[in-house]
Amino acid sequence: MDLPVSDLGPIKNSGSASLSCPHCDAELVHKIAQLLLPGLATACVDSTTGGFFRTPAIVAVDIRKEMVDYLNNRTETYISDLLLAHESPGDRSANHSEPVDIIADLIEDFTASKRNIFSRVSGWILSDTRDDRIDDFVHEMDTNRFWSIDRREVISEVLLRNIDYKSKSHCSMRFDEERELEVHRRECEFRPVACGNEGCKVKFCAVREEEHDGVCAYKVLSCDQKCGEMVLRREMDRHCVTVCKMKLMNCPFYQVGCESGIPRCRVEEHCRDELQRHLMCVLPIIHRDEVRLEDAWKERATALAEAQSDNELAEALNVRALITAIKNLEAKIRISQEDDSNSSRTEPISLKN
Repeated sequence: MDLPVSDLGPIKNSGSASLSCPHCDAELVHKIAQLLLPGLATACVDSTTGGFFRTPAIVAVDIRKEMVDYLNNRTETYISDLLLAHESPGDRSANHSEPVDIIADLIEDFTASKRNIFSRVSGWILSDTRDDRIDDFVHEMDTNRFWSIDRREVISEVLLRNIDYKSKSHCSMRFDEERELEVHRRECEFRPVACGNEGCKVKFCAVREEEHDGVCAYKVLSCDQKCGEMVLRREMDRHCVTVCKMKLMNCPFYQVGCESGIPRCRVEEHCRDELQRHLMCVLPIIHRDEVRLEDAWKERATALAEAQSDNELAEALNVRALITAIKNLEAKIRISQEDDSNSSRTEPISLKN
C-alpha cells in the first residue's frame, strides 16, 4: 500500500506571544512525540478492520487530522476537565501527574473511539494479529516518513504547554523587549544543553542536567568495589563481575572447609594468613587412615608450618598444590628424622696404639 506523502504542518498555539520564552523540556516533548505514531496506526487499523476497500494507508491523512484536533482540544480544556475530575474519580487523567501519562491516556481515548465492531471482535479473538498489523503500519509510516519525528515534536510541544499549567515542563516567562528575552534564553532552566560526557549524544533541558548526570551511561565513575580503576557507568556491572581485582570469590580451599569470601587480589595474602586453618583442612584428607582429635591435627599443622624453609606451604594457592607441598615436606622431615636416628645409633670407633 502506498502512503500519501503529504505531512502535517506545525500547530500554532494561540496563547503564544512574540516575546515569550520558547524553551521547554525537550526530553518530554520527544517522549510524547513517540506516542503519536503508534496511536495513529492503532486508530487507522481499528477503523478499517473488516473493510474490503478501505485500508489504513487510505484513511491515515484524515485520521491524523482528527487525532491532532482531538488532542489539541482535549489538552486545551485539560484544566477545566481536571477540576471536574474531582467529582469523577474514575477519570484516569485525574490520577496522573506526568504529562506523558496524560497524553497517553488521551491517545488511548481517541483510538478507542475509532474501533468498529469488527476490530473489537478481532481484538478479543486475534489480538496477536491485530498487534502485528499495528506494528507493521507503524514501520511503514516511519519508513515513508509519513509523519516525521520533527513534525510530531512540534505538535507535542503544543500539547505539553496546554497541560503544563504549573509550568513544570516549560518556561512561561514573557518579556517586553527582545534584549531581555535574549538574556533570559541564555540562562533559562529549560534551555537545551548537551551532555558533557564523551560519547553521550543526549540533549536535555538545563533543569534536568543533574538528573541526567545521575544515570548517564557514559559517565566515568570510580569502581563500585573500590579497586581504584575508573569505569564507564555502562561497563560497571561487567567490570565488577569479570576483571575487577576486588571481585569477591570463594577461598581456593572452599571445597575442603574454608568458607571465606575474599577479593581476588588478596588470595595470596589470605592463603598466607590462613595457612594453619588450610593445613587442618587438608591433613585429614592426606592421612585418611589416621584418626586424630582436632588438637592433634592442630599440633601437626603447627609443626609443618614451622618446619618449612622457603614458605613452600604458604605459596600453595589451591588444594592440590598444598597436598603436594605437604607430602614433599613430610618426606623431607621423615628423611631427616631417619638420618638423625641412624647417626645416634652409630658409635665412633677409637684407635689404640
